[in-house]
Amino acid sequence: MNMMDRRALLNSKDNPGRKLDYVITLAGNLPTCNQARKIVLRYIPDREILDAEAFGHYLQAVEKTQWDTPEDLAVTLLTDVNNEIVARWVQVSLSAPKNQDGIVSTHGVVLEDRQPGWDNRTLLGRLDRI
Repeated sequence: MNMMDRRALLNSKDNPGRKLDYVITLAGNLPTCNQARKIVLRYIPDREILDAEAFGHYLQAVEKTQWDTPEDLAVTLLTDVNNEIVARWVQVSLSAPKNQDGIVSTHGVVLEDRQPGWDNRTLLGRLDRI
C-alpha cells in the first residue's frame, strides 16, 4: 500500500475539547507484522482527533507491509499521524519480540514530537514513563 492510501485510512473528527489538554491512547496488536507486535499511540489533540475505528483499519494496513526495522515502522507511524492530525504532542511506541540466541528478548522504539512552543509539563509528568 502506498503512503497516500495508507494515510487516507486515518480519518479524523473535530476535537470536542479544543481548549483542553487531554491524552488519547490508541493501542493495537499486530500478530503477523514482521517488525512489531504491539503499537501504542498517545497524543494530546489540537483541532482534530483520530477516529479509533479508522486507526484500527490503518494498523491492519501497516501489518500487511514489510518493514526493514522497528525504527522504520515507528518513524512511518509518527509521520503519518503528524500528517493527518496536528497534535499538540504525540508519542508512538512499539515493541517487537526478538530472540537473538536468547539474549535480546525485546526490541522497543519510542518516538515523540510536539508543536513548537507547546508545553504542559504537569500533564506530561503524570504519564507513565517509557
